[in-house]
Amino acid sequence: MPSNSRVYGRIAHTAICLCLAVSVAACATQTESRPEPMPLPAAPPAVLPPPPPPLVAVPEVKAKPSRTVTASYQGSDTAGQLTSSGEPYNPNNLTAASRSLAIGSRIKVTNAANGRSVNVRINDRGPFVHGRSLDLSKSAAEKIGMTHKGVTRVRITRIKSHPVLTETESRSTTRTPASP
Repeated sequence: MPSNSRVYGRIAHTAICLCLAVSVAACATQTESRPEPMPLPAAPPAVLPPPPPPLVAVPEVKAKPSRTVTASYQGSDTAGQLTSSGEPYNPNNLTAASRSLAIGSRIKVTNAANGRSVNVRINDRGPFVHGRSLDLSKSAAEKIGMTHKGVTRVRITRIKSHPVLTETESRSTTRTPASP
């Protein structure tokens, strides 16, 4: 008869083999029966805060420079004559002639003696008298109260700096294609 230790050894051996078989079977079963992993839901699109506004250089607002000059006025005797802008001179319009300011620019003219002012448009060249810088139309001169004197000191301030080129000026400068 076999000895007890041999019997117990076989039983132990069988038990170990059986445990291994069950373990292998259990692992295989779990692997095969495990459901496919669910895909993760797509993350919602990231909501980013709006980008900060770009830095923009803000020009410093300065008062328009003014200067004091000697002005005269043009009477009614030259009414109808063409000005440098090509329009006929009308003493009733608020216009002026200047040797240095661009045709089409607008300026504020203030009588230094009484503080009265008027806005005029530069439409002519002149005056061509030494010591004078501005020649006002008769209507503009009346508005600031200088017709009784004829010549006076005025303060001029540019109020519009986008001059309009006339046909005669555009021919004398660099040629550019005409606007449609």
